[in-house]
Amino acid sequence: MPGITLTHLQKMKVSGEKIAMLTCYDATFAHEASHAGVDMLLIGDTLGMILQGHDSTLPVTLEDMVYHTASVKRGNAGSFIIADLSFMTYSNPEQALYSSGQLMQAGAQMVKLEGGEWLCDSVRQLTRNGVPVCAHIGLTPQSVNMFGGFKVQGRGQQQAQALIDAAIKLEAAGAAMILVEAVPSSVGKALSESVTVPVIGIGAGVDTDGQVLVLHDMLGLSQGGKVPKFVRNFMVGQESIQAALKSYVAAVKEGSFPASEHAYAEQV
Repeated sequence: MPGITLTHLQKMKVSGEKIAMLTCYDATFAHEASHAGVDMLLIGDTLGMILQGHDSTLPVTLEDMVYHTASVKRGNAGSFIIADLSFMTYSNPEQALYSSGQLMQAGAQMVKLEGGEWLCDSVRQLTRNGVPVCAHIGLTPQSVNMFGGFKVQGRGQQQAQALIDAAIKLEAAGAAMILVEAVPSSVGKALSESVTVPVIGIGAGVDTDGQVLVLHDMLGLSQGGKVPKFVRNFMVGQESIQAALKSYVAAVKEGSFPASEHAYAEQV
């Protein structure tokens, strides 16, 4: 199938077509997901928890990300590929450029960085050098120790406005996409309306321009513990992984996922 490009994703935002995105870490699942119609594959540093068994994303190295990005690239059949810059691999613009070069050469078409407006200088540096950037705001797992755990962000007018302001500044710096995690649905909606680039949500309500889930979570393979509120098990009622993947894409496209039970309210 023809490969999805950044231009295509931007047109989807303008037309109102929802964007379906999943994490992916290997060639086999890249083949399955891309053939199921998943628009974007994210090689997430979540691989530290999902594949390596760590309790956070912090131990993941740039070399880990390069290896898995190359694996996904080889199995992909047309989905747009995004790769995470792992913890402490983009602490300044020069380091961000070096790290991003490694991921792009491995097969990424965009890199994702976690943080707010302090990233603007790095976003400008990357954009000038032909590296498309997705800025990850809201709950940013690499900062889990600063947050004191995995907590919903953007509750209250001041926090919500700070996220919106950050998104606007990041877009102005050159960010071609925003990913927002674990915020009230109203904030996800406001973010999508405040910028012209696609806004992808995870635990951010149904009104963002697209949705992303961790592949293993949506297949019901969460490793014990509490499953996040925003996760739905798409294997329920399906006879195959391919059917579950297609069900996820359809639910995102038609707006039936996420439903109200997967969303966060303004206050606890």
